[in-house]
Amino acid sequence: MPADTPTERPLSGRTIVTTRERPGRLDSVLAALGADVVHVPLIETTDPTDGGRALRTALADIDRFDWVIVTSPVGAERVLPSVRDAACRVGVVGRRTADVAAHALGREVDVVPRRQTAADLVAALPEPGRTRRLLLAQADRADPSTRELLEARGFEVTAVVAYRTVLRTPSDRERRAALDADVVAFASGSAVTAWRDAIGADTPPCVASIGPTTTAVALGCGVKVSITATDHSVEGLAAAIVHSVGGGS
Repeated sequence: MPADTPTERPLSGRTIVTTRERPGRLDSVLAALGADVVHVPLIETTDPTDGGRALRTALADIDRFDWVIVTSPVGAERVLPSVRDAACRVGVVGRRTADVAAHALGREVDVVPRRQTAADLVAALPEPGRTRRLLLAQADRADPSTRELLEARGFEVTAVVAYRTVLRTPSDRERRAALDADVVAFASGSAVTAWRDAIGADTPPCVASIGPTTTAVALGCGVKVSITATDHSVEGLAAAIVHSVGGGS
């Protein structure tokens, strides 16, 4: 079998650090492109400070909602199994979240925006009309603008915290491995915040962001972004990295 060509594995010779709680699709996509992926988790998810009471209360009365909105795979895992037999429609941000949601629901979700941002999801929802009662389930650190945009469109929003993200302190070995990488790939604003809190403003030579919201968080944290994906998805982030540093060793 012939050896892989640089075109087939354009990230060969590049080390890329990812920071999500669990290795996921980003790690596998980068590895398939030839990268040496170093996974250094910097956040962990846990129950809300109320132990999930507000979420359970909302889900116990799920039939009063016309829409349920989740914005992450973790949110889909925690919320949507309780929505499986409900009549409400479901909107999500991102293809990965849509896949997790479809598994939890036993059906496809109703709305997934082409661009993977909460603002694009809000814009993609149909006019509320009589179906305006909406449950928004997010992380404790979620951007409050999502609720504001929904209310501006006329939805009656009940917002609940589905989970918390807490800082995980990396070991000295993990910290060195992260800083020795060629690229750090940030797939969310919370990932940047966790990096700043756990490691500081030091970064590998190339900092890659999945989209403008994440880039804005990075700038606020004093982290300089090298590239921002124009397609705000895992595949778009990987493509942006290839464009910036790809070509093989």
